[in-house]
Amino acid sequence: MRRRTFISLLGGAAAWPLTARAQQGERLRRVGVLLPAAANDPEFQARMTTFQQALHELGWTIGHNIQLEIRWALPDAAKILEQATELVALAPDVIFATGGSTMVALQQATRTFPIVFVQVPDPVGAGFVDSLARPGGNATGFTQFEYGVGAKLLELLKEISPGVMRAVVLRDPASPDGVGQFAAIQAMGPSLGVELRPIGVRDPDEIERAVTTIVRRSGSGLIVTASGFAILHRERIIALANRHRLVAVYPYRFFVISGGLTSYGPSSIDPYRRAAGYVDRILKGEKPADLPVQAPTKYELAINLKTAKGLGLTVPPMLLARADEVIE
Repeated sequence: MRRRTFISLLGGAAAWPLTARAQQGERLRRVGVLLPAAANDPEFQARMTTFQQALHELGWTIGHNIQLEIRWALPDAAKILEQATELVALAPDVIFATGGSTMVALQQATRTFPIVFVQVPDPVGAGFVDSLARPGGNATGFTQFEYGVGAKLLELLKEISPGVMRAVVLRDPASPDGVGQFAAIQAMGPSLGVELRPIGVRDPDEIERAVTTIVRRSGSGLIVTASGFAILHRERIIALANRHRLVAVYPYRFFVISGGLTSYGPSSIDPYRRAAGYVDRILKGEKPADLPVQAPTKYELAINLKTAKGLGLTVPPMLLARADEVIE
C-alpha cells in the first residue's frame, strides 16, 4: 500500500492549492507494529484487536486512512532486530512496540521515528526515555508495572496456600526485569516465613528441570515472574505445575485463563487501548518527547477454581471476594 494516495489535478493552476490540501488530508498514514510473540498467540491477537478497535473509535480506519505494518518476532534478539530494521526501512509515521526487547532493537534501528511502547517496566533505567514526565526523545508510552508487584505475588501464594514454606521463583536471566521483580519478592520473604530460591530458565527444557526441583521438597510453591520467555512458554509451565499438583502464582490473568491457579498483575489488554490514544496524538502532530510515560491504572486478581479443586485447595472466601475474575 502506498504511503500517499495521489489524486489527479482538477482544473488549472487556480485549483492547485485546494487539490493539494485534499491530497494531504487523505494521506494514508502508516503505523509499524513490533510484537515479540507468535502471530497465532491468542493473547496477542486479543491485544491487537483492542488496539485496532481503539484506533477506529478515534477515527482511523484500516485501509482507508491508516495502514498497520505488523511484524511478529519470537523473543529472540537477532530476529527482533531484523524485524525492527525492516519496519524502520518502511519509514512509518509512528511505531508501536511491546516490551523492552523490542525497544532495545528499535533504538538500535532509529533515534528519529516516533515510538509508542507498552509493557516496559523501567524505561528510564533502560535509557529509553530521559524521565517519565518528560521523555525527551523519540519514544514514550506505558510502563508494565512497578517491581513492587512481585511482593504481591508472594503474598498471594502464601494466602492461597498458607502451608507454603519455600518458593521457587522462575525468571528469565536474560531479562533485567527479572532482577527487579525478584528483589521485591526477596524483601518480602522473611516477613512471611518463606524461603526463596530463584531459578533462571533460558530454554524450554529447563522448565521441566526447574519444576522437578520444586516437587522434591514438600511445602513448596512456584512464582512465575513476568517475562517474554514465560509468556511464550506459559502453556508448558502451567501444564507442568498442574501435573505435579504444584501451587503456583502467575503475573497475568491470561495465565489463569489457560489453566493456571491464580494471578495478580496489571491488565495486559488495557495498555493497548491507551496506546492507541498516543498513536492518534502523534499522528495529529504531537511529539513523543512531550507525552509523559504513564503507569498501569488497572490491576487484576484472577483465580481458577477448577484448577484449585484439582490441586485439592480450598480458596479462602475473602480472597475469592477480592478477585476480579473467578473461573469456575
